[in-house]
Amino acid sequence: MTIENLEKELKLGKLQSLYLLYGEEKFLLESNLKKIKKLFGVTIKGINYITIEEENLEQIIPELETPSFGFEKKLIIAKNTSLFKKETKKKAKANVEDTKTKLLNYLNENFENIKESIVLIFIEEEASKNKLLEFIEKNGVVCNFEFQKPNQIQARLKAITNAYKVNIDNPTLSYFIECCGTSMQDLINEIRKLIEYVGENGTITKENIDNLSIKKIESVIFDLTDNLGKKQIGKAIDVLNNLILNKEPIQKILITLYGHFKKLYLTKLASEEGKNIIEVLNLKPNQTFLVNKYKMQANYFKTQEIRKILEELIDLDYKYKIGLIDLEMGLEAILCTYC
Repeated sequence: MTIENLEKELKLGKLQSLYLLYGEEKFLLESNLKKIKKLFGVTIKGINYITIEEENLEQIIPELETPSFGFEKKLIIAKNTSLFKKETKKKAKANVEDTKTKLLNYLNENFENIKESIVLIFIEEEASKNKLLEFIEKNGVVCNFEFQKPNQIQARLKAITNAYKVNIDNPTLSYFIECCGTSMQDLINEIRKLIEYVGENGTITKENIDNLSIKKIESVIFDLTDNLGKKQIGKAIDVLNNLILNKEPIQKILITLYGHFKKLYLTKLASEEGKNIIEVLNLKPNQTFLVNKYKMQANYFKTQEIRKILEELIDLDYKYKIGLIDLEMGLEAILCTYC
């Protein structure tokens, strides 16, 4: 089931007896888990609300067998149990494999009898196909909380601004995502700040975003590279100094700058060889919008120029580690030398 379909189902008040929720988009996963718990109703821990983890995994079947005295249903949330981890050459923990087999057998034999009295939710970081997952797919809901694609992120943010009667056009929304990243938690925090600032019937502008939003360091490095590519050394140095003034660790700036130019180098090579840039850069679905930005910035430089910058950054790191140069001074020197 998709995230959107799960959300629609919960909005309609439909509560299933069996769920497997997993994936990297933690904010949306936790948000939907809260909705399920709200639909379930009153919970008293230890009575009709039980939490299970790998350490007490063997308790899951006894808890399924034990009635929720005084309540119609019992909610069992099993987190990070390793029951759905991909099998590797290294032998899995015996207790996990044993419990997985016993649980599957128990559910096959008893699910029809217990499904009206329990809500069992598995929360995992990852989930590989196995017989237990197939049973949940057949009898409940399996939802992969993947990182949202740019159009999905925009739709969610647009729904929030519309709810508060605040205007923001699509180009500004795209700029907002470029500046603040793709973490739903961060984006929602930042958009609410802007909504409060402009007020009902107000309009969020790029200027508002520049003045009020906390930009991700990756976004600021894009700005620095734009200035560097246009040979605007003063502006590039200003961006670097602002990062330092904002208490960004100088080592983190160096690492992020190196990582950015490495991606530009790979983009350059991929374009020259006709390869898929998304695959070469190993971009996640919520990062694909960056392809055009990487291509545009890669065009500022010749392949050998990017390679030279990468070599200089590596050399700077070495000289800093042996005490020959200050990192801030070294970064400024590289920027000035290039321009």
